[in-house]
Amino acid sequence: MTRWLPFPLLWSLLVVMWLLLNGTVAISHVVLAALIAFGACIAFLALQAPQKLRRPLTATVLAALVLADLVRSNIAVARIVLYPGTRQRVSNFVDVALELRSPAGLAALACILTSTPGTAWARYDSARSVLRIHVLDLIEEDAWIRTVKDRYERRLLEIFE
Repeated sequence: MTRWLPFPLLWSLLVVMWLLLNGTVAISHVVLAALIAFGACIAFLALQAPQKLRRPLTATVLAALVLADLVRSNIAVARIVLYPGTRQRVSNFVDVALELRSPAGLAALACILTSTPGTAWARYDSARSVLRIHVLDLIEEDAWIRTVKDRYERRLLEIFE
């Protein structure tokens, strides 16, 4: 750690969030927020997060794709919930062989898949580098494998490895 505060932007955002959530700028809350935010920044540093984002344009494109997928998946799951008898649903597990090895990249992929309605990160076999995901409405297994590999993993490889 070269600076006394490793992530100043994160620290600032956490302090502001604390103060907004508590609805006060009393000195006791400012000090408490600063201390908690400092502890969170030190903990984040222990996670070995990358200090500098590689390929910010790729990260922006990935964020846009994830946002679009989140909206699309929310609509699809809403249709499943609101109209349950319209089509036979098949939920199942899909195994995806990954090239991604970076812990930060795998964590990002886990967040993407788990936050997308209708999918869940079920298991990761690090010895074989195989990810198992659960899909609520599985129509074509190969389409899910291509989605994970082409939309997400390829970009995460550029960013984290």
